[in-house]
Amino acid sequence: MDSPASPGLAAAWVALSGDPALLTRVTRQQDPGVLAARLPVRELAAACAGACGLAAAELVSVRDGGPVPRVRLNDRAVAAAFASERLSRVAGDAPESFAPLSRFWRTADGWVRTHANYPHHRARLLGALGLGAAAGPEDVAAVLRRRAARETEEAVYAAGGLAVALRAPGEWRAGPQAKVLEALPLVSAGRIDDAPRRVFGTPGGGLPLAGVRVLDLTRVLAGPVATRTLALLGADVLRIDPPGMPELAAQQADTGLGKRSALLDLRECGGLRRFEELLAEADVVVTGYRPGALERCGLTPDGLAARRPGLVLAQVSAWGRSGPWGQRRGFDSLVQAATGIAAVEANREGRPGTLPAQALDHGTGYLLAAGVLRALTGQTRTGGTRLVRLALARTVAWLLSGPRSPAPAEVPPPPEEHTAERDSDWGRLRYALPAFSYEGGPADWARPSVPSGTDDARWW
Repeated sequence: MDSPASPGLAAAWVALSGDPALLTRVTRQQDPGVLAARLPVRELAAACAGACGLAAAELVSVRDGGPVPRVRLNDRAVAAAFASERLSRVAGDAPESFAPLSRFWRTADGWVRTHANYPHHRARLLGALGLGAAAGPEDVAAVLRRRAARETEEAVYAAGGLAVALRAPGEWRAGPQAKVLEALPLVSAGRIDDAPRRVFGTPGGGLPLAGVRVLDLTRVLAGPVATRTLALLGADVLRIDPPGMPELAAQQADTGLGKRSALLDLRECGGLRRFEELLAEADVVVTGYRPGALERCGLTPDGLAARRPGLVLAQVSAWGRSGPWGQRRGFDSLVQAATGIAAVEANREGRPGTLPAQALDHGTGYLLAAGVLRALTGQTRTGGTRLVRLALARTVAWLLSGPRSPAPAEVPPPPEEHTAERDSDWGRLRYALPAFSYEGGPADWARPSVPSGTDDARWW
């Protein structure tokens, strides 16, 4: 049964400074059986996807001059999109979601969550624990059983690795990083300057981002979800990765839909010069690296605004951009552990749990894309270089503030009917279809994903 916009969608739309009157353009087909959890994951997912769909429909209206198209949400399609990395298949093979050393571990006084999907993160984790490169899960478990969780967290981060101690929600809220985030809105958005309005080319075919060029400097997973959505909506998205550090192939296949992929080393003069040439014709830059990493290459908001007035700059981080954890690396699984989500979702035996999807990544990604769309709407109307910022840990506060349910008896797998298949450079590719739809809008991406570095670093 279709239902009108929910309070969650209204809250997300207000956070994006959207006109509340437009919420009547959204209808939703609900399915309480998907994304089951104690926390309101299904509501968060529908709200984030719906806000993004409404922002896209609004921009269609602004650019075409017609009424705002009606937006439709289907809980099962949203659930599939939020579990896209689990539904993805490359030549029939399912991806490995987490490496053997990426998991919860018992410590002497609690639990710690590690992330070691990338070789350099695995090496740093083992080094911090005093283990050699050949060490396996049993060796890590033996060491961690003798160590305190907070001590492990600090030691691994000091070594450049990734580990966080499990906290209850109250413990996180009492800490200094949560205090920094409490002062921030869910979506931080504003103008850097009063640059004149930009002309983005001719829209068409229900694609609000036709003629818009996006530089994608993001990594797993929220940033790539955002830019994948921008590509769906017609943008020419060019992802830039450093040589020698490719994205994991399964994740590139999933989040690279509709994009092109090039390699540039921004630490070298030649790579930075080529980036500046791309920037001179870009409309949007989306970044998802640890705060401070790209700034060392001179890519600060003020610097980018000075070189490309009228740009929309969107940034996503794990923990926020200030405070004691502001420059720490982070992933969805680690944020769930540190902020209390894993404690809330723990099983009867007390083992930490997880959400039924990487909802922080996906939800924040859709909000980031919505922020870009709303910024482009504002730029089209009144000009200005625009800045949009979100953080996974800030999205957590929104999720934890919602109502809770009893633990689900079971968590069903993500719906497979909202997937499609096509040939690609990877072989036969299966992928989740878009999370939202609107009248006259795209039902699929224009092209499949490509392996990292397939394309030249140039605009079409």
